[in-house]
Parts: sequence; C-alpha cells; structure tokens
Amino acid sequence: MNLKSAVLEEFKINIKHKLAALWTSVMFCYVYGDYFELYVPEKVEGLLNGSNVLNSPVALFTASVALAIPAVMISVSVLAKPVLNRWLNIIFGVLYSLLMILIGFGSISAWYSFYVFLAFTESILTLLIVWLAWKWPKKIPIKIILFSNSLPDSSKRLLLLDSLRLIVSQ
Repeated sequence: MNLKSAVLEEFKINIKHKLAALWTSVMFCYVYGDYFELYVPEKVEGLLNGSNVLNSPVALFTASVALAIPAVMISVSVLAKPVLNRWLNIIFGVLYSLLMILIGFGSISAWYSFYVFLAFTESILTLLIVWLAWKWPKKIPIKIILFSNSLPDSSKRLLLLDSLRLIVSQ
C-alpha cells in the first residue's frame, strides 16, 4: 500500500462532544480576554483603588454567575439528556451570542481591539453552538421503519441497519 495515497480516516464526533468542545473554546476566550485586559493602561490601578465595573459584592456575584454558566455548559453538554441538553444549548447559546455582540460593539477602541476580536470570536462560537443544537441528529424509531408503507423494502433494510448501528455505537 502506498502511504502517500492513503486517505485519512474521519471519525464521527458525537454532538455532545462537539458542544462541550465549543463551550470550552468560549471559556478560553473569556479567560484570555480578562487576562489580557490587565495589560490595558490604568486597569490594574483601577482594580487596586476600586474604580472598575466589579466594584461591589453584587457586581462580583453577577459576573460570577455570568461566567459560571458557560463553564457548567461544558459538563451539561456531555452529561444531560438530549432534549434538555439541546434546549439549554440553544437558550444559553443565543443569550451569550447577543451579550458578546453587545460587549464587542461597546468595547471598540484602540486598547480594546483584542477584546472586540475575542467578543466576536465568542459570538461565532456560541452561534455555532446554537446551530449544532438546533440541528441535533434524530434517530428514526425502528418500528416506524419496519411498518412504513411509503418505503420500498430495500430502503427499510438500509434504514434498519443504520438504526441498529446507532444503537450499537451508543
């Protein structure tokens, strides 16, 4: 066998793993954005003297909740049942897409260009989460395949085999 002509094998990635990977990427963007913001002139001084956005217990708690949701969505995407999983990913994906678009437009300035870039990157990732969750793969129940009069027997056999492969692979 000629290794140069070999085709790389493509593995099907479970939708839950795709969603968890995307939420993980979103979280890395959040962390890097907040870290890089420390290099903006006068930011550290503002943190030390209390003249910043997170200058009260309520503001800190609100920010903690806002950042905990995407972090928890990493685990939820892997562990939750499909129906709940799908809706949570759609709801929080839309919410965080809108939030990051607003933050991106509200942060436009020379020193915050990195923040705008990360905000729009996060928006693309969360919109992709919404799209994948919306298009969540569905499997056809075997009894519908077997008793469907609208399908020729050869199609029923192929659909039945595909359904059995899905069952076995899970």
